[in-house]
Amino acid sequence: MLDVAVIEEPAAAEASLDPIRSRILAALAEPGSAAMLAVRLGLPRQKVNYHLKELERHGLVELAEERRKGNVTERIYGATAASYVISPSALAAVSPDPSRSPDQLSARWLLALGARLVQEVGTLLTGAARAKRRVASFGIDAEVRFASAADRMAFADELAQVVGALVGRYHDESAPGGRTHRVIVGLHQVPAPQSGAPGSTAGPRQEAAGTHETESEAGQEDRP
Repeated sequence: MLDVAVIEEPAAAEASLDPIRSRILAALAEPGSAAMLAVRLGLPRQKVNYHLKELERHGLVELAEERRKGNVTERIYGATAASYVISPSALAAVSPDPSRSPDQLSARWLLALGARLVQEVGTLLTGAARAKRRVASFGIDAEVRFASAADRMAFADELAQVVGALVGRYHDESAPGGRTHRVIVGLHQVPAPQSGAPGSTAGPRQEAAGTHETESEAGQEDRP
């Protein structure tokens, strides 16, 4: 079972979003048959079996084993991953494009960058899984609480300068055999917890600083 699987096909995305099927996927963190799932979820076995077949057809669950019980063969299924992420490529015609209106101070542009990150890293993970290789990547997740908006802007300016200097120092357009990586650094406020939901105190946050290979390198051997 994968830790995370990326759903890229629209039909598979639609299948995963069905409320009953999402419950089945969660329940299949521990493999089980249609009869076992029916008991776990309080649903008719025939309904569970139908949804299992649809999830299997889209590669979201897989047959783990078959057990003989008298004249009956019990089919045991398991989820293909512990969790799933739907790639923006599943909505290719309407997925956000960061190149349309780049604006470092726009939350919508930051969201578009995040969508591209999911799409590109998802493509890398899919290719690497097929080739049984690892993906070279790096990420930072940190929180910072600013005393004022002026401090936040000063932080953003200094961060941009530091990242720009690093990119300028290490970027080599003509390096033989070099690999292109993308660096994304974002800053956003942590949303306040929903009423009744567990969560920490909200505050501004530095989020999703990382590097990864571009999608053209999916499945290639990891190297420094």
